[in-house]
Amino acid sequence: MATDPVPRFTPEEYLALERRSASKSELIHGEIVAMTGASRRHNLIAGNLFAALHAQFRKGGGCEVYTADMRVRIPATDLYTYPDVVVVCGEPRFDDGELDTLLNPILIVEVLSKSTEDYDRGSKFANYRTLPSFREYLVIAQDRVHVEHHVREAEERWVLTETDDPGACLELLSIRCTLALADVYDRV
Repeated sequence: MATDPVPRFTPEEYLALERRSASKSELIHGEIVAMTGASRRHNLIAGNLFAALHAQFRKGGGCEVYTADMRVRIPATDLYTYPDVVVVCGEPRFDDGELDTLLNPILIVEVLSKSTEDYDRGSKFANYRTLPSFREYLVIAQDRVHVEHHVREAEERWVLTETDDPGACLELLSIRCTLALADVYDRV
């Protein structure tokens, strides 16, 4: 019994469909993959992160923080994805005049869920690392206090530190911010 082949889309076809759609999807190797909704914990963590970073950027520094509605394109693999939180410093660069697909993030944050945990730590992170602007990656657990902080120290060298300490503070050097885990996990 033959199976129907998975339809493949060009980036242009994907963007045309995505911009008209009421729901979000990612483009992975030419395949459009629908995104599912997030849990209460997931939303609280992402919102807390956005609030904490936004408050620090209001003091200056030339950085902007976006929520999961800002699409990011990885040109090397034509991956289009929606990180939970993304930061750009300096002049943001966009894929086109729609200003809805960022090309130069410096910090990307993913809040883990059971269905995306392996992907977020694996091939998605590998795709992100092809972006020359990308310097820091936070992977945050929602079922317990646990944060993985990846930092690019040299062009091909990434260093991982992890913490389970709810009283810890992370120094996000690429964006000149401090992130208290108590704030990240507030009400979670």
